[in-house]
Amino acid sequence: MKKISISLLFIIITLIGFSQSISKSDMVAIDHKALVSTKNKIVLKDKEMMLAYQNLIQQCDENLNFGPFSVMDKKDFPPSGNKHDYMSLAPYWWPNPDTKTGLPYIRKDGDVNPEVRNYPDKQSMPRVCEKVYEFSLAYYLSGNEKYAQKAKQLIRTWFLDTATKMNPNVNYGQAVKGVVEGRGEGLIDTRHFIFLLDGVELLNQSSSWTKNDNNELKMWFKAYYDWLDNSKIGIDEKKAGNNHGIWYDAQALAITNYLGDDAASKKIINRALDRLSNQMDAKGAFPLELGRTNSLHYSVFILNAFECVAQLSDNINVDFRSAKLSNGRTFKDAYDFLLPYVMEEKEWTWPTLTHFNVGDAYPLLLSASKQYNCTNCVTFMRNKSPNFSKMIIQLL
Repeated sequence: MKKISISLLFIIITLIGFSQSISKSDMVAIDHKALVSTKNKIVLKDKEMMLAYQNLIQQCDENLNFGPFSVMDKKDFPPSGNKHDYMSLAPYWWPNPDTKTGLPYIRKDGDVNPEVRNYPDKQSMPRVCEKVYEFSLAYYLSGNEKYAQKAKQLIRTWFLDTATKMNPNVNYGQAVKGVVEGRGEGLIDTRHFIFLLDGVELLNQSSSWTKNDNNELKMWFKAYYDWLDNSKIGIDEKKAGNNHGIWYDAQALAITNYLGDDAASKKIINRALDRLSNQMDAKGAFPLELGRTNSLHYSVFILNAFECVAQLSDNINVDFRSAKLSNGRTFKDAYDFLLPYVMEEKEWTWPTLTHFNVGDAYPLLLSASKQYNCTNCVTFMRNKSPNFSKMIIQLL
């Protein structure tokens, strides 16, 4: 089985309004080679690592009673009548005051319908993925099986146990009542599967996570990937021209890597390179994201997705970073454009409706420090975050 090295990101990506699912800002992706060195340093009580390690262990100890959560927790039923089907509502759509039934819903941009809380799948699933990641990391670094056991409980409850498992589809994501039962946009939620699978990679060394557990999870993701690749909703999202399209590729690539399907992985990588060529302009910017009301957030968001693909490509010995695009540019051009703004060396002049959370860019800064010799990137993060020495990023 190929190693899955999630990309540098996800967990760190936060919600703007309710348009994306909520995620913590102190988690970054796993570099498995670096993690071997980290584990050795922890054994030797290395001061650089111990604060972050102890903080991780403390967090996990405090969260041993977390969940478990499942798709069965939602109050209302999806159109299928089966709570095993994942469902979320498009947040800015409200009952129509001019009809007796309230249908079709009407859009109130920026105004979140509290009804979305009746379908907590969108909030619960990312939290489950985050906790699996944290517990798996704690298990790997400490060797304590209690963390692996907790990660297993969360995985089995959400994906595998008959009474609680999610059906392997997102047919009812980002639904608009009376208009559409589900939309391709709902697949942005499931990008969190990427870092969950990274945690599973670490669990494979545990006696608690059995071969049978792993095989069952592979069967679930095989069924999900078949739906992702062939359903109308999946195909619609695959065709998306903005950040949705590359996030589709990123999660698809994480899954094919996990399943060991190199042929499918290479096809996805080539598609992602085509996206990069078509979506990045001569400056290294992404015009479709610059046009958003939170343009800096979305510029970081899309580059995080491409970074994810770059890292996952390494697992099958494809060098995404160095590939020359049809227009002669490379992936590094996107970093060259964006980093001066993220590091506050230049003033961002495109629309920014809400305050930009610089933590969203930490995965990119960490990658730039490793891949592009950005000597100031780690210093910048340390200066921006007083508790940086305790953050999980220190371990990665």
